Amino acid sequence: MVNLVVGTTNNNAAMSLSIGKAAKSLIKAGTVVTEGLLNRIEMAYRAYDPCLGCATHSLPGKIPLQVSIHDAAGEVIEVVRS
Repeated sequence: MVNLVVGTTNNNAAMSLSIGKAAKSLIKAGTVVTEGLLNRIEMAYRAYDPCLGCATHSLPGKIPLQVSIHDAAGEVIEVVRS
């Protein structure tokens, strides 16, 4: 029997808050969402879990990424897929 303490599980709440804060500070009205911008937001979770960051880029087929951008009312205004 093994009890694994996985960093992703322990840091999930903090990672979510950091990603939200990074996205809100980088994406404003009229901002063009580019791959470079998404890479900057990605740094928010890589700081907590570098393995997760590597895992999302290590497979030849790529793991799909979808980012939904919401306005202040919570309505989806743009969806970016890679």
